[in-house]
Parts: sequence; C-alpha cells; structure tokens
Amino acid sequence: AAAAMKQIAKSGRKILFVATKKQAKSIVAEAALELNMPYITERWPGGLLTNFATIRKSIKKMQTIDKMKEDGTFDSLSKRERLQIDRQRAKLELNLGSIVKMNRMPAAIFVIDINKESIAVSEANHLGIRSFAMTDTNTNPKLINFPIPANDDAAKSIECIVAIIKQAIAEGLSERGAEKEARDIEKKQKAKKITEEN
Repeated sequence: AAAAMKQIAKSGRKILFVATKKQAKSIVAEAALELNMPYITERWPGGLLTNFATIRKSIKKMQTIDKMKEDGTFDSLSKRERLQIDRQRAKLELNLGSIVKMNRMPAAIFVIDINKESIAVSEANHLGIRSFAMTDTNTNPKLINFPIPANDDAAKSIECIVAIIKQAIAEGLSERGAEKEARDIEKKQKAKKITEEN
C-alpha cells in the first residue's frame, strides 16, 4: 500500500484522506496538511466524488465570499446579509475547507474505518478510484483495493499506519521534485546549447 501511494504522489496526483472518527481526525488532518493533500475530517459530503461538479460549485461559492471580503463588496451589505453570508461561509469551511485546492478528482482515497466511511468507499469504487484503508476485523477488506489490516479504533495504531503512509507519500513527492529539477536543468542546458549554436 505504501509503495503504491508513493507512486501516486510521484506522479503528481492527489490522495484524499478520509477520517471522521474522533480518534483519527487530528492525526489525519495533521498528516494531510504536511503533505499538502486534501482531507475530510468532518461529515463526508455525499456525492463528493460522484457529484464532483456540484461540490466544486460550493467551493467556488466559498472563494467568491472570500473575494467579496477582500474587494470591499462585503462591507456594503446590510448587517443581516453579512451575518447570513458569514454563517454560510463557516458551514462551507467546516465541510469543504480542507479540499479547496482539490481541482480535480483524486487518484486515490485513504480511509480509516470503512464501516463509518462506507459512502466514501462506495463512491470511490463506483468511479474506479483506488482505495487504501485500515481494515479492522469487523470490516470487509474485499471492498478495498489496498486493505491494511490494522486496529482502526486505537489512536496509537492509527498514528503508526498514518506515519508509514506519510513517509511513503513524502518520499514520492520529493522524488517528483528531484525529477522535475533534473528536467528543468536539462531544458536549460538544451536551450543554452541551441543559443550557442545559433
């Protein structure tokens, strides 16, 4: 599972982390933030994957509100309207704030507790998005492409698995960075050669 995730990260695609369980929330959010990956730690917004266009619209609405605040349009509204918009923004932030940068479908999802996140798993399976998950004894590993047998209730166990996965993704990202650097140097050398020849 770690090797496969490393390859996805190396290819530059995103992995969506999903964990709404109390024990896992902060561990997953922290890891995803460090890796700059999208994550869901509040309620799973139904249709996040199967109805991605609509979810993107909600994210755009959130960005529009932010723009309004920046350019001063927001201040020209009545107090009641501002309050309503602030409430709406807070609600959107809670559910979608962590996936604002997800402009296209993720290449994979990483789930903690597939029973609790069954909608996320079925949406991913429906769309053929690769799934990685911690599968406890009370879950069906056949629903997951890369099941990781582990206790999904204990914070220590979640920390242990997330740490291994985080390291693999970080390696993939740094390899991607190194390859990109090498390509950039090569391009510069080619360009320099062409200018010299001319």
